[in-house]
Amino acid sequence: MQYEIIPTARKALKINIDTNLYGSFAEIGGGQEVARHFFLAGGASGTIAKTISAYDKSFSDYNYNDNKPGRYVSEDRLLKMLRHEYHETSKLLRNKRPDACFFAFADTVEVLNYTKTNYSHGWMGVKFQLSPDSSPNMVLIHVKLLENEAKLQQATLGILGVNLLYACKYYYDNPVVFVRSLLDDLSRDRFRITMMRMSGPDLDYVDNRLLAVQLVKLGLSHAMMFDKDGNVHPPSDMLYKKNVLTLRGSFRPIIYVTRDILRKSMELFQKDEDYEPDNTLSFCEISLNNLLSDGELDERDFLERVNMLNDIGQNVMVSDIREYYKLVEFFTQFKLKKLRIVMGVPTLEKVVDKRYYTHLKGGILEAVGKMFPLNMKLYVYPTLRKEEGRLISSSDIKMDEDVQLLFRYLKHNRFILDLKTGMTEQLYIDSHTVLDMIKDGNPEWERYVPMNVAKTIKEKKLFVS
Repeated sequence: MQYEIIPTARKALKINIDTNLYGSFAEIGGGQEVARHFFLAGGASGTIAKTISAYDKSFSDYNYNDNKPGRYVSEDRLLKMLRHEYHETSKLLRNKRPDACFFAFADTVEVLNYTKTNYSHGWMGVKFQLSPDSSPNMVLIHVKLLENEAKLQQATLGILGVNLLYACKYYYDNPVVFVRSLLDDLSRDRFRITMMRMSGPDLDYVDNRLLAVQLVKLGLSHAMMFDKDGNVHPPSDMLYKKNVLTLRGSFRPIIYVTRDILRKSMELFQKDEDYEPDNTLSFCEISLNNLLSDGELDERDFLERVNMLNDIGQNVMVSDIREYYKLVEFFTQFKLKKLRIVMGVPTLEKVVDKRYYTHLKGGILEAVGKMFPLNMKLYVYPTLRKEEGRLISSSDIKMDEDVQLLFRYLKHNRFILDLKTGMTEQLYIDSHTVLDMIKDGNPEWERYVPMNVAKTIKEKKLFVS
């Protein structure tokens, strides 16, 4: 499909005039900016059955929450809005409009307050039919608003809502175009989409994990997260006030050393006096550069990596974040309790190299300040260098004398902690070496991979090309 950028007004007019979509708009918190575009375009009577803005919380609870208290800007509230509005519209109008494809559009949003001190975000979704009398589909997104004025954020919401409804009608069969079209008449510096989920009889073919990667690839999100079951969640919900441990890698494939790193890291984390097992998440993070190392996304390869990480109990994160200090900044914006990042000695050697921070005004000193807030600790896993015949820990790394002073401070105050391991016979093998063995048909690769992972690789013939 050749993609054409269509202006917002044209999209609204086309839906009004050329489609049998008919339904309601329920918008809370950001005005009625989406419905307004359809009214301004002309012919709105062909699309709009009702618009509502239950701005008072009592009305919102009465309509969408059985008059029970709850979070107003949440996925749960959005789902209740969509359910209520779709049911009301289809029940009331089915006999009067037998040829209509009914829909309910809803958003619940917190735009910037007067003092500009709040977290501006919202939930937006569409429940819709593609043919009369068919079961409805649903598309949900979570949006982070980046502009510094409420009226600008409202304008963004209006355009984004039109783009979303248009995409549901015309791009439902092409997820890549669907996602790209959300940017029409908008720029990436106005908003981020931190979660997107599709479901329904016409959308069952969509794998929401691949949809998430497309959002990162197109710059609409810096990071997307999947839980242990592979379900997509917005970071703001998944991370809020959690303890988090993160390991970055290719995980292609998972090897015994990877599993040991995760185990030893969690064992050290558990030694904290106020450790909370039910409030702690462990993530394996894959960078977009790693996924696109061959130029294009290998969808099967990516999904199998996520599946194997889920199988060993790991949450997964995909991001376009390169520098570790930026990774820390990303996590800490969600008010974590504690953050632990794990890396090996070879990676740490690059992290403490001043050459990587010449773009910062404060150089490596600025990077260290950003990377080590008070709730952050770095766990360092040792490596084995055959030429030296011994384990290499963080204390053995060579660095410039001024950096050494910083490093000693961090070590003395336990911002950097070394992990212990008994796997000395495997430390000289990494994932890349094992991957080459698999591609070359060398059966020795199985010595370095957990049995359940090896079984999956053989049964599904992974990584052979």
